[in-house]
Amino acid sequence: MESGKELNTLLQVLSGEQQIIQRTDQKAFTLLSILGVFMVFFIVHFPKIQMNTFIFILMMIYFCAAMGTIFYLVRVIVPRVQKRKVKTLNNKVEQDEIINPTFFAGISQFKSPEEYAFYLKSMVKDDEQLYQMFASQVFALGNINLVKTENIRMSIFFFMTALLSELLIIITMAYARALPFLFPNG
Repeated sequence: MESGKELNTLLQVLSGEQQIIQRTDQKAFTLLSILGVFMVFFIVHFPKIQMNTFIFILMMIYFCAAMGTIFYLVRVIVPRVQKRKVKTLNNKVEQDEIINPTFFAGISQFKSPEEYAFYLKSMVKDDEQLYQMFASQVFALGNINLVKTENIRMSIFFFMTALLSELLIIITMAYARALPFLFPNG
């Protein structure tokens, strides 16, 4: 096995997956901040809104969309780690996933830094185990990225719905206010 070449490729993929996670998290934080600013403006000007059926419907759409945005953005930001069974190269059919000492969920399973260091050294000695460890991490990050990407797409949909309904409320109010000046005779 050309372990150097294969491991290099795997590490490049791993780096790419980590960058995708960082960018997705940054998008989520940015959208959450923007939504917060729009919600503050909306709440401050809420008493000035002249309520009618159309504006009430738009407000309900706005609040539902804002809650949907927050829900999906939180799902992007908060990672969900699941234990999985994996096939190994040994003769065993399945076993619990080997503890991955490069992933936070794996690191947290050790009781002391010494135990962690010993396990990491034992993994590095065997090229096949080392490759399997990084492949496992790439797979885990790929799955995390898939879920994060789906959630960021949903949050963008809800965010745009909230923004559109807020703009329609503003347009409706502006039109209602300007109507007497545009058509003074009726």
